Amino acid sequence: MAPTILCLGEILLDCLADQIGKPYDAVESWTAYPGGAPANVACGLVKLGTSAGFIGCIGDDKPGHQLSQVLQEVGVDISGVQRHPHAPTRQVYVVRREDGDREFAGFGGLNSADFADTRLDARQIPESLFMEAEYLVMGTLELAYSPCQEAIAHCRDLAQQHGVQVLIDVNWRPVFWQDVESAKATIRKAIADVDLLKLAEEEADFLFNTQGVTEVATQLPGVNRLIITRGDRGCSYCFGDVVGDIEAFPVTVQDTTGAGDGFVAGFLHQLQKHGVDALHDPENARNIMTYASAVGALTATKPGAIAAQPTAEEVQQFYLVERGERKGC
Repeated sequence: MAPTILCLGEILLDCLADQIGKPYDAVESWTAYPGGAPANVACGLVKLGTSAGFIGCIGDDKPGHQLSQVLQEVGVDISGVQRHPHAPTRQVYVVRREDGDREFAGFGGLNSADFADTRLDARQIPESLFMEAEYLVMGTLELAYSPCQEAIAHCRDLAQQHGVQVLIDVNWRPVFWQDVESAKATIRKAIADVDLLKLAEEEADFLFNTQGVTEVATQLPGVNRLIITRGDRGCSYCFGDVVGDIEAFPVTVQDTTGAGDGFVAGFLHQLQKHGVDALHDPENARNIMTYASAVGALTATKPGAIAAQPTAEEVQQFYLVERGERKGC
């Protein structure tokens, strides 16, 4: 069965510092976890019960084989995965603060543009994947690399041709870009007419000089479905005339890596179930956003990104324990 949601971009190894609260140079050891925002979303969707496929490029190396195996074991469609014969699979080093939040510290001494994920070839992307898909999910990290820009543009063209709605989760990481101002212009152009947009509040501030959801929406007249996440303070949303805020679920945070991707997976799982028009009904919108928040919260309670993602049953149990049973979720 063809996947209903496609996730485009990077898959990599997040090397998390074993020593919490230490700077990069003081870390003594690291533990590698499969990650990369689009791959995280794809795995999160499958664990919740929605079929998903991943489109991206990995190295023909041990980390690449390991990541491909992770996708297959979870049940993600990998017919869109390419292997580069020379460029290595990306590894990102992540230091963690005492509060569980993280900071991207670099690429182990390699140049950011030298990894396989920057080599995605538009000519090798199967158009058949887009014929049955309902949503295409992507970030903006790969827009930092000119070899990848053609492939991204091609995917967006295929999405438009086949009526696939596009969600962009900006996922701003300065370490991937050479120039901040050109990054800002590139990202703003990419999101100007997207169907669904997710920003973290610091990304809203960076791109639009405000963290207010309606203020950002005013600056993006071509986008009528917007979400701004605020970590442990919940999230805000603006779906046309439907505007609201959701409080975060109180959980004991172990690692926030991938929590936002879990949120996106929960959000899209609900859209695939209820339809995108449900966002324009206040009660349905709130239920969908609450579910997404629950998935994000649960992802933060364990280390790693993919390894920490909950199943649909675990999300339901979380509702029963934390908030009582909710209808419509």
